[in-house]
Amino acid sequence: MTDSIGVLMRRFLTGAAFFCFSLQVAVAATPEPVQLHNSNAVWFENWIGLSNATLSVMAPNGETIEVFAASGTPVFQLSGRDIQDGYYRYELRAATEEQKKIVNATNQGRGDAQRDSVAVPYYSTGTFLVERGVIVTPEDIKEE
Repeated sequence: MTDSIGVLMRRFLTGAAFFCFSLQVAVAATPEPVQLHNSNAVWFENWIGLSNATLSVMAPNGETIEVFAASGTPVFQLSGRDIQDGYYRYELRAATEEQKKIVNATNQGRGDAQRDSVAVPYYSTGTFLVERGVIVTPEDIKEE
């Protein structure tokens, strides 16, 4: 009886380890880019599995700037002398490595470009703050 409990315990531990490994692979497959910045640029890290990215940045005055990167992270840089202070909003769109089946037959291309699947899109939004012409990290003010 002790041998059968040992066998069951080993099977349970092996199954639990396999489950944890599978969960890590699934989580690792989901891209979660993290916004980073220095004094004059915004970019993203943890860029694994994303391509064909467009970063649309809207300045406080309503002007929209788009940055495209076929591979790697798009980088937005402040440029010019008339940099506006305030909050800048951005939208980040990219293609993941995951594919989904095309259900609308008119969206599958022609000839050699014809496909039966497309990349699942990634979408994210956020903001960053410009003060005195440089990108800064806003202070967390907490009431006590």
